[in-house]
Amino acid sequence: MLNSIEVTGRTEEEAIASALRQLNLQRDEVSIEIIERAKSGFLRIGASPAVIRVSYELPDEPAELSVEDKTRSFLEGLLERMGTKAELDMKTKDDGSVFVNLSGDGMGAIIGRRGETLDAIQHLTNYAVNRGCEQRTHISIDAENYRAKREESLVHLAEKMAAKTLKYHRSMALEPMNSYERHVIHTALQNYEGVTTCSTGTEPNRRVVISCDKAKPQG
Repeated sequence: MLNSIEVTGRTEEEAIASALRQLNLQRDEVSIEIIERAKSGFLRIGASPAVIRVSYELPDEPAELSVEDKTRSFLEGLLERMGTKAELDMKTKDDGSVFVNLSGDGMGAIIGRRGETLDAIQHLTNYAVNRGCEQRTHISIDAENYRAKREESLVHLAEKMAAKTLKYHRSMALEPMNSYERHVIHTALQNYEGVTTCSTGTEPNRRVVISCDKAKPQG
């Protein structure tokens, strides 16, 4: 983008030197147009300064990357550092959130034990992409549809353990789970007749307990 300033000086060279100092540019980086030449006058009567116009190129400001572009760039860099290659299938949902599904060889390392590595990748991506942004965009990351399969498995587990709770009339404690997985269990059984759910313990060993007792707070 072309920009320009007008500068005055007692002489043309003085005006040019002043302009270059203001712009912090070299002579060959600008074009100079003399608008008015300096006039010395007689005994300084009728004297007038030189007026010049200095034109220079401003670098174009880089286009601001979209959330999708920033997400793709960050994930590709992260996966490269992890020594893993994956195809990224990215979709923007109606609510503005972004869903990314990773696919390829070695997705087991991306998912990790009970999805812990995948959760960490999702957390890092959300932090990196939303840092410095006024409006936060939620980014969900899955690998080979692991989360959907895991959710289906958790719902099946919840119903199986609820049936055991009713059959044996005693509380059943599930294995420790993260907050998302506990939420899946609570949701799956919220309308399951005869049982209630609650969470007990501290992270990372917090777990869901299914019981026949009166309702307990979920957490």
